[in-house]
Amino acid sequence: MKNLKTITGVALMILICFTSCQSEIDDVQGQNPNTNSANSTTTNNLERTSMYDGSFDDFLDGASCSSILLPVSAKVNGVQVSILSQLDYQQVISIFGQFNNDQDTVVLQFPFKVKLSNYTEATVNNQTEYNAILNACTSAEASGEDAISSVNITFPITILTYNLSLQQTGSVVITSEQQLYAYMSNVSSTELYSVKYPISVTIADGTKLTISSDAELQAAITASLKTDAAMEAAVENSKKLEAILVNGKFKVDSFVSAGVNSATNYKDYTVDFANNLSVSAVNLLNTTVNGTYAVSSQVDVFLNLNFSGNASFLLLNNKWKVTSFTASTISMQSSTNAAVTLVLKQI
Repeated sequence: MKNLKTITGVALMILICFTSCQSEIDDVQGQNPNTNSANSTTTNNLERTSMYDGSFDDFLDGASCSSILLPVSAKVNGVQVSILSQLDYQQVISIFGQFNNDQDTVVLQFPFKVKLSNYTEATVNNQTEYNAILNACTSAEASGEDAISSVNITFPITILTYNLSLQQTGSVVITSEQQLYAYMSNVSSTELYSVKYPISVTIADGTKLTISSDAELQAAITASLKTDAAMEAAVENSKKLEAILVNGKFKVDSFVSAGVNSATNYKDYTVDFANNLSVSAVNLLNTTVNGTYAVSSQVDVFLNLNFSGNASFLLLNNKWKVTSFTASTISMQSSTNAAVTLVLKQI
């Protein structure tokens, strides 16, 4: 009986010790948000921010989870194009830019190679195989498992490693996104780690931030994703604006500079935007003022006007920030002086 009591006592002490140690780990992890495991939010954040970003050639393949490895051949709006290097991307962009109210198409010619979000390469032999890649990308985007391209970490950074007893076991210097992705995708269930802060990141709008904790990293990612969403919305709005411009004719309804509205200088002119990015203004005497225009976007939508040969229309040459638009009215302000405004009204 004495031996049984002794054995029972030792077992109880071991159980208490194990429970205490486990609680200590849980407590420390809860109190120290910079201590992470394989399934922590920070691991997910760092893995997604370090995935291979294939969005740079989305105009070609429409898939941000992968990029096409060059060379590749394609028909762009029916025109045969050989893309041997990234310098040849301009061929595609130029064909797209010939008209701004057409449906741009790219027909890729098989086989070709792609680089996937996990940095591996694959040969695509037919449309069925490529559809599988595109569908996997769509699923990853829908489930929030795709790359976060709106946050770029400045390397090198250092990862401090720990065992489950919270004893530091070493450190790893990470010098690239690919190395960070490999590390985060291979964190085991028996190890913990922390990021050695501070680190520097650049978010979608070009702002550079100093990050001092996992919580700040999460906040930066949340903010950057909102900015990224706003930029995507601006792209869609720019397309809508282009369609409105090309499909209508306009009058200068208001042009305010230095507090003076000089719209009367343009009252006899009709402004017509063509789908080849030219713009003309014609008055009742058939006097024509020619120019060019371009619609662009960042977080906002912009309309660039560039007239020539007429003093009044030269005043309209500006990069205009589009503050609002409908099918009938486009309101803008100068991107350099918000007090200078222009309103075009469809006739």
